[in-house]
Amino acid sequence: MTTSELHQASRMEGIAPSSMMRLAAEAAELRQRGRDIIGLSTGEPDLDTPVHIQEAAVAAMRAGDTHYTDIDGTLALKEAVQRKFERENGLKFKIEEISVSAGAKQVIYNAFAATIDEGDEVIVSTPYYSPYIDMARMLGGQEKIVMTSADNDFKMRAVDLEAAITDRTRWLVLNSPSNPSGSVYSGLELTELSAVLEKYPNVWVLSDDIYEHILFNGPFVTMAMASPSIAKRTLTVNGVSKAYCMTGWRIGYAGGPKELIKAMRTIQSQVTTCPPSINQAAAAAALNGPDDVLAEIRSVFLERRDQVVGGLNAVPGIDCPMPDGTFYAFPSCEGLLGLKTQEKTIANDQDFARYLLDEANVAVVPGSAFGVPNRLRISYAADITLLNEACRRIAAAVENLK
Repeated sequence: MTTSELHQASRMEGIAPSSMMRLAAEAAELRQRGRDIIGLSTGEPDLDTPVHIQEAAVAAMRAGDTHYTDIDGTLALKEAVQRKFERENGLKFKIEEISVSAGAKQVIYNAFAATIDEGDEVIVSTPYYSPYIDMARMLGGQEKIVMTSADNDFKMRAVDLEAAITDRTRWLVLNSPSNPSGSVYSGLELTELSAVLEKYPNVWVLSDDIYEHILFNGPFVTMAMASPSIAKRTLTVNGVSKAYCMTGWRIGYAGGPKELIKAMRTIQSQVTTCPPSINQAAAAAALNGPDDVLAEIRSVFLERRDQVVGGLNAVPGIDCPMPDGTFYAFPSCEGLLGLKTQEKTIANDQDFARYLLDEANVAVVPGSAFGVPNRLRISYAADITLLNEACRRIAAAVENLK
């Protein structure tokens, strides 16, 4: 009997499993082998989902809400999303302008799948969340990367956006607060970008606002708020994963133009049918629930942020800016390049991340995974005792470099 060789589709070229998930899996495997690994590579709150949200899921199960729902969300959840957008963002969407999916990632994929043809371009800026690029590639599109710098707080400038736009540009992706830098666009900065977009009606905006509520400074502004004229070609994406500590519930949502939402619904009908019914009930309870839950969660991350950034900046050779949002620090390790371990020289961020895992038992993500080499993404979505120990281990590991 002969073994057939798998034919792998050409769309798989240049696409790899998520580096963040791969590192998290490696850390978990080492932990199972008995290594005392502190995992700071995963973007997942360690806090439990608030009790009232859990209870809503239990009530839905007991009420028999365990069947298929409408393709892109129950009316109850869409109404909760509708109220959320108006209450918190001043955005008014009709029910047919709202889509609910199994996570914000699926929302984004649906939007790309409905609009990207072979050779179309998606503009992303560094540092970027790599699935934006991989999804575009899977669908025959390609990324157009705009380089940013720490000097500009890793934010795209209007002049750079205009230089990147071509007649094949379909989407501009904005992620604010940003994974991994924690940078946040102001209303003025978004208005400056929208002034460029006014000249290019072929370019749509995907505003990934998933970290909206983990914001430490200033008011939150999304593109559709900053520029009503661009709102008619903006998809405003959000979800309950980060704000309500519901990553495993997999509920994301979006508001946007009716024709786009309809096309996304068609894609979803062929891929997942509908989001899980019970999880939708829980998400509705989250969005309809008390705001003090959000404030409590934010205060926990604020304390952790200050502790981690202070601890990292106390390490010679590491320079960590203060993030305005998210639960990530994005320190530079350039000051350590060229130093040596017992076996090799630290040449780049990947070497240093490997050194920290091997010698300090701390798992982090190299900045090159986000298009910015010689930085690290360090998640502080972990207990503060573990974070303090991680900083101590990092400091000790750096001290051993020569």
